[in-house]
Amino acid sequence: MFCCLRAVRRLCLEKILLQCILQSRTLSGADAINALRPFYFAVHPDFFGQHPKEREVNENSLKRLNGYLENLQKPGFRSFKPTQLTFYVREREPNSSNVQESFSASGFRAVSFTLHTRDLLSTVLDILNSCSLSTEHIQSLNVNSQTHKEAKSTVNRPIKWDKTYYSFTGFKDPEEELEQAQRVETTLISWLDDNEASAVKKLKKSLPLRKELERLKFELSHQLELSDIRWQRSWGIAHRCSQLHSLGRLVQQRPEVLKNVKGRTVVFTDRSGMSAAGHIMLGTMDVHHHWTKIFERLPNYYKLQKRLLFLEDRISQILGGIQVIYIEELQPLLTLEEYYETLDSFYNKLRDSRLPFHPRSLRGLQMILESDRYAPSLHEFGHFTIPTVCDPATLQWFIFAKAQEARENLKRKEECE
Repeated sequence: MFCCLRAVRRLCLEKILLQCILQSRTLSGADAINALRPFYFAVHPDFFGQHPKEREVNENSLKRLNGYLENLQKPGFRSFKPTQLTFYVREREPNSSNVQESFSASGFRAVSFTLHTRDLLSTVLDILNSCSLSTEHIQSLNVNSQTHKEAKSTVNRPIKWDKTYYSFTGFKDPEEELEQAQRVETTLISWLDDNEASAVKKLKKSLPLRKELERLKFELSHQLELSDIRWQRSWGIAHRCSQLHSLGRLVQQRPEVLKNVKGRTVVFTDRSGMSAAGHIMLGTMDVHHHWTKIFERLPNYYKLQKRLLFLEDRISQILGGIQVIYIEELQPLLTLEEYYETLDSFYNKLRDSRLPFHPRSLRGLQMILESDRYAPSLHEFGHFTIPTVCDPATLQWFIFAKAQEARENLKRKEECE
């Protein structure tokens, strides 16, 4: 009997000891991000610009991973579901002086793993181990609470990046640059002289492809009577030519479906549809069948666009004549349907609140709507940036308080133009 009690006591002590060890090694959110730097440098979508499929997979997986990590940091959150993720991992380059060769089209591999851990430390270790990345740097992290307090007193210390940052991004290590600068002082003029021949050679090599791109763009714009042809992302010239060739083949095969594009702007982007600015969006990952459906739906899009303009006018009437605009360069890329839903929701909130704006008292002023903000603001160009969730009373006070400043900013903008 006493033997059993001793065994039970020993098991309890071991369990308590294990919990203490895990608690002493817990990570904060900042520590987790720091520990996952090698992973982020290996899978970040910005490094997959020439591989749209892999970039999209990594973007979606990163969103789900960030949600999982956020839930781990919520106090009292216990409802965890196993999360399966897939990433395309760029292989670490063996030699930093040969970046181009190590990051070839076949320089990444697909990695799938399932997260089911309930603390940040275990999750970080699982991610790094699944991607065959080193975990040695985690041991050097300051994960104890006392260490965190001491770290606050050294907030202004210089940032020292992990070596994997330079390995995966191809950026130069400042310590190595300092050593080189001490040996040879390179000026801008000398650098231009050293690279002039290489730049001229690359430019001459790309000229035929650049001329082909301009020819295709001009011919399609003239044939379809388009206002412009644009690209949302900075794809390479060869990629852009391929997209224009695809559109040209569709024009030859189904000319009847493109009869309603006159005067419009075509934008090659990540999804198909019509943008809030009224541009025809063609998804680069879609096939001709999807593009054909978009062109066939153009009459319906034009009807929705008229309803959207009417809705903007109704909002303007409620807010004393202030003009509702959509600035493509400053706002996220929205489809026409998404922007209409945003306007409709905002209009219903204003209609129910019955704000006492005097008719036409705010004529000449402008505003844009954004769904990812929580407080109204005044842009330096003179337009108001209003969150869709903004309280009507707060909106009224802010516009009244900033109306004169907005007019001055708009006047200054017009003078600069």
